[in-house]
Amino acid sequence: MTGERLNGLSLPACAMHQIAEVMVTGLSHDGRGVGRHDDKAVFVPDLLPGERARVRIDRAVGGVLQAVCLERLNDSPQRRRPPCILAEHCGGCSLQHLNHAAQLQSKTGLLEQTLTRIGGVGMLPEAIHSNGAELGYRNRAVIPLERTPEGVLRAGYYRKGSHRIVNMNQCLVLDPRIDALIEPLKEALETSGWSVDRHLEGAGGLRHLALRVSHHSGEILITLISSRSDLPGSQAMAEHWLERWPSVVGVVLNQQDKPSNTLFGPTSTVLAGRDWLRDQFCGLDFAVGCDNFFQVNTPQAEAVALQILEDLPSAGGLVIDAYCGIGAFSLPIAAAGHRVLGLEVQQASIALARRNAALNHLEERCTFVAGAVADHLSTHLAMATAVLVDPPRKGLDRNVRNSLIEQPVPRLLYLSCDPATLARDLKDLTAQGPYRLERLKPFDFFPNTSHVETLAVLSS
Repeated sequence: MTGERLNGLSLPACAMHQIAEVMVTGLSHDGRGVGRHDDKAVFVPDLLPGERARVRIDRAVGGVLQAVCLERLNDSPQRRRPPCILAEHCGGCSLQHLNHAAQLQSKTGLLEQTLTRIGGVGMLPEAIHSNGAELGYRNRAVIPLERTPEGVLRAGYYRKGSHRIVNMNQCLVLDPRIDALIEPLKEALETSGWSVDRHLEGAGGLRHLALRVSHHSGEILITLISSRSDLPGSQAMAEHWLERWPSVVGVVLNQQDKPSNTLFGPTSTVLAGRDWLRDQFCGLDFAVGCDNFFQVNTPQAEAVALQILEDLPSAGGLVIDAYCGIGAFSLPIAAAGHRVLGLEVQQASIALARRNAALNHLEERCTFVAGAVADHLSTHLAMATAVLVDPPRKGLDRNVRNSLIEQPVPRLLYLSCDPATLARDLKDLTAQGPYRLERLKPFDFFPNTSHVETLAVLSS
């Protein structure tokens, strides 16, 4: 019998598209049900622990089987009807079918397992922080666009496991103030006559619609991301939007003409109003641009900031805020009496961080430096009483880890959005370095998804 080799795993030809019965015993890091078949792990979307189902095995990836559910034979007591009618198809949320209390339990368990398996971390996480708001929490959306062959505009997130759009007119996890704009903006863009070419397969055109709202002030920015700047009538349409919706303070055209996964391009043009909105964070004033990183769940981010302040040493010393963005954590730290050095690779974010420091009369306590963290961190570690790192999903650069190990600081705070890279980095910092782990505090930043944010506190 001939066999088939997929991504390093040999399967008999008869095993592919085989129908099997699987009992789910856990959830994966991306919210899929996990069971076993023929002594191999099998991953099945939309199933929960305790559920048995008939599945079709479709492929093997990375040494495990991937399957689709054909028939669920029983329901977990933790299963619920998803709040969103598109949840079964849309890939934006992976856990809407799991009740909120069980979501929190699952995230804590997955964090604990990942830290133990990858990092050898024996400490149990503290209770996950949740404010109970599982819908309407996202202050930002970047929504893919396309036109059907008939010219009808579609907007929505990708179908699970694909780049096909699930057309939507609302998204329940978005702040209602921007959610309410999706349908009328789709109607306006549909009648604009502008080409839509998200994957740059033709002459180019609109690619994404981006919306951002200030949690506290309610100001809204609309950004059209396009590969082309020649959108006839765009300025008049933008001015009309400002008149129609008083909360909209700016409409921006961002040009991204590169065939990459980078959503925003380097050039933005204001079509009407301004290219920033006013927001507040921990009682401080902020200017936030259309393409700046700013935590999407403002109340939960403020809870993290308060925890950071609690875990810092006494005020008066130098705190290095690595990957500081526009200063969201830097400024509350400075307002609490610390001196702050913020490091960030994006020059535009550094410019806004300086502006935000001036807005709050904190510029004398804050210094912001543009450049890669790995290039600047070691120069300043000897003077620091504490370091806060908030890296992207890939975790700390090896040179950053080495600098922290070679020049230990009294207190290291690590805010992570990925348990696997956090586990890897904690293993290096504690096994190879002088640090000991004092606290693991998870935060539920992204309800209805499998993502979890974790603050790790270390001392040397």
